[in-house]
Amino acid sequence: MELRQYLHILRQRWWLPVLLAFIVGVLSAWQLRPWQPAPVSYQASMRLLVGVQPTAAADAAAYDPVYYAWLTSEYLVDDFTEVVRSQLFATNVSERLSQQGIQIPAGLIQGGAATGRQHRIITLSFGWPDRQQAAEIAQAAAAELSQNAAFYFRQLGTDNAAITIMDGPNVSASTLGLRARLEWPLRVLLSLLIGIGLIFLLDYLDVSVRTATDLEEMGFRVLGSIPKL
Repeated sequence: MELRQYLHILRQRWWLPVLLAFIVGVLSAWQLRPWQPAPVSYQASMRLLVGVQPTAAADAAAYDPVYYAWLTSEYLVDDFTEVVRSQLFATNVSERLSQQGIQIPAGLIQGGAATGRQHRIITLSFGWPDRQQAAEIAQAAAAELSQNAAFYFRQLGTDNAAITIMDGPNVSASTLGLRARLEWPLRVLLSLLIGIGLIFLLDYLDVSVRTATDLEEMGFRVLGSIPKL
């Protein structure tokens, strides 16, 4: 099919992608409201170092206690990452906040928590719409880990582990990411492309005769045609 034939097909139903893009643009603008200022959220984060104290080896020549303590710490971090995201930890942080007169449900604390790990270092962060409360949640979590670390490690069957808070809690502001900012124009562009695809699909499904070429493809011999005024 030649390029001018594609253009001819697009000219016949050009209104379809335009209408579809308009409808999607209006509905997306009503939902996303891109003209409003981007909401600001806050993230309170800290970095935790998890370590296991080496035990005295019965036979120093058999194995190195320092090496095995390091290796145990690596495995322990994986499990402890799930502990700080658990309902138990969120409940204890919520109770600690309530003692300070701050009422924040444990479910919200658990939902705003995020963790990451690199070797023996765990990054714990809390996303929250209020800067002051984000700092208070992070400080309560840091105090809970510092004072009750042994309790959480006992849940994992480890008694000789310790937690060291390396950094934080630090609070920083964050706005919508690039993906959120581009969501509205991407929706409009995608609907426009879908509309163009529908044009060619409708043309493929249309079996009506519109040109002399259509007749020739059906096996008829065209003697002449009346031009369109």
